[in-house]
Order: sequence, then structure tokens, then C-alpha cells
Amino acid sequence: MDPNHYRFRGVWRLAAPAPAVYAALEDVRSYPLWWPEIREVRPTGEDRGDVVVRALLPYRLVIGLVASRRDPDAGVLEVTMRGDLTGWTRFTVTPDATGGSVGAGSAGGAGGAGGAGSRVLFEEDTRPGKPLLRRLALPLHPLFRANHAVMMRRGRRGLAAHLAGGGRRTTSGG
Repeated sequence: MDPNHYRFRGVWRLAAPAPAVYAALEDVRSYPLWWPEIREVRPTGEDRGDVVVRALLPYRLVIGLVASRRDPDAGVLEVTMRGDLTGWTRFTVTPDATGGSVGAGSAGGAGGAGGAGSRVLFEEDTRPGKPLLRRLALPLHPLFRANHAVMMRRGRRGLAAHLAGGGRRTTSGG
């Protein structure tokens, strides 16, 4: 196993229609409003920008994102990453007949009824670009994975609140 290679996969079930979820995920500039760990988004050109991320561990990452696939019909948003992390990240948004109820593999739920929900598949294949993270990869691999899991859980919760009209994020929660 290469301790510097991370593959993540998770499912978010949300009580919002797939087109609304896709639109929110496509609007990267709004991420700091609802995703607590996304501290800042800096556009650097057409379909590209830098995001500043800080989760529970005491380090921040600056990740350059370049849109590599934007397909609203298929519900796919994909970016390549450079900088403190390299690789790719993909969201695939599809309608969910359960109406956004919590199900196996989901990271919490924003319950709903009536079949107007969505399912978001998150996939990521990445390696640290930051030298310190590469050096610490072996002893801290489980901690890095746990840190990512917390970030994703809070991202799902923030997005659910954002889609429900919950306003700005809070710094509490987990």
C-alpha cells in the first residue's frame, strides 16, 4: 500500500431535487457559505480556481481546481487538482426515489418524502503535493482519512441546510 495514495468514495442522500443539488455543487464560489472546511475560493481563470481548505487537523491546504467535466445531463462534475493535493474529484448527482432519506452508505441524511431527493456519489483519487504531508503519510494515514471523513460529513450537512434555505454556515457541528 502506498501511504501517499488516497481513494475516497461516499454517498450523500439529500432531500432536494437533483438539478438543485447539481447547481449548488457547480457553484464552487458559494462553497464557503455552506461547507465549513472550505475557507476561501479564489477564481484564477475560466473554469479554474484555488480553494483554501482547513479541517480539524492544524494545517491548511491550497488546492488548484480545473474543471475537467461538467455534464448536467449526466449529473457529473469533475475537477483535476494541483498544488497541496494532486489528482481528481468527481460528484455524480442523480435523482433518488427515496426522497433523500438516510440509507446504507450515506453520510447522514436530511430526511424527506415524496421522491424529490437526490443521491450524490463522491469519488476522489488523490496524492499529497505538500512535502510535509508526504513525509507524515505513513504514521498519520488513518488520521488523514478520518479528517477527510469529518470534512465530508460536514459538507453534506452544510449542503443539506443550504438547499433547505438554512442560510450561512456555522462553525460548530461535526
